[in-house]
Amino acid sequence: MNSVTIRVPATSANLGPGFDSIGMALSKYVTLECQPAEQWSFSVAEKDQPYIPSDEKNLIYKTTLFTAYHYGIEELPPYHVSMVNDVPVARGLGSSSTAVVAGIELANALLHLELNKQDKLKIACKIEGHPDNVAPAILGGVVISSYTGEDLDYVRFTKGLKDLSFVTVIPSYHVETEKARLVLPDALNYKAAVLASGTANVLVAALAEQDWTVVGKMMKRDQWHQPYRRELIPDFPLVSKTFEENGSYGSYISGAGPTMIGLFPKLTPDQRKALIHQFPEHHVEVLTIDTKGLETAVHVDQ
Repeated sequence: MNSVTIRVPATSANLGPGFDSIGMALSKYVTLECQPAEQWSFSVAEKDQPYIPSDEKNLIYKTTLFTAYHYGIEELPPYHVSMVNDVPVARGLGSSSTAVVAGIELANALLHLELNKQDKLKIACKIEGHPDNVAPAILGGVVISSYTGEDLDYVRFTKGLKDLSFVTVIPSYHVETEKARLVLPDALNYKAAVLASGTANVLVAALAEQDWTVVGKMMKRDQWHQPYRRELIPDFPLVSKTFEENGSYGSYISGAGPTMIGLFPKLTPDQRKALIHQFPEHHVEVLTIDTKGLETAVHVDQ
């Protein structure tokens, strides 16, 4: 049996008004080194052990098995998986989506399924329910997508994205996705929904035209989720104000939070250093867009 290396990028969903339909891949990664073994097991960093199981309860294993079953295969060859995880758990950077995508790709490699990107994305959507995180994790770049439960359509943007910096402020506390869903309203009235939809439409058009000023403006005008999730992320108003004072185009809550991201022109080393020092109580990183998405190497054992 062959060993396999899989790398999946972190993702950031919504970008403000693109709720459950827009996401982008960022330069943080989960890397798996997968070796044949006598039974399934996972090596997990100590910091992640409270959240990521080291046995068959691991989401990567569950997804690998789900994918096998999907194609009528009932047994998996046993592997040991060493995880190097740079994506914080339950912080709004797509940690569960990285596991789902990694599991699909692991099944693809071990079982020689020869899945294309559309195949992988459809399976990921069946598991996740929507494509906002899994699509950029697989495809890279910024992806606008729609999934009805049957039909899956997407458009991928990459032009001009390398000219941007994403200042990522990661609090020490978690916000569970389910809790973040519970604070959302059951419905918006028609007029409010039209306004929210229009804002998302302009965001997509501005991304296509690389009009970053308008992109930032639309991020701040979201009406789908950020007005309700602010109560779970008390730092957001101050972080947004600080971003604006330091020249950001705009900022938003990443996914369900609590990570907050500011969109900036490409920063110099001095600008990066100055921004990181603005938030001493949080973990701050300056990231770039990942345009490659999921990457895999199969090592043929002699």
